[in-house]
Amino acid sequence: MTKNKSNVDKNLQNVVEDLDKTVVGGHHAQQVNQQSNDRRHQDALNHQSINTNTINALSDKDV
Repeated sequence: MTKNKSNVDKNLQNVVEDLDKTVVGGHHAQQVNQQSNDRRHQDALNHQSINTNTINALSDKDV
């Protein structure tokens, strides 16, 4: 894992970047929201995969 060299919260930076986007209309707003939801979903899948791999590794040591 990389260290955050600046003392800025990366999550807050991402929120600010999302808020800085200028939305042109309803369709564009929906697309921007969908991109954000897709990133969250992928992050959740990645987190779940890491936890599953850790559990599998721990159970393999017991055998």
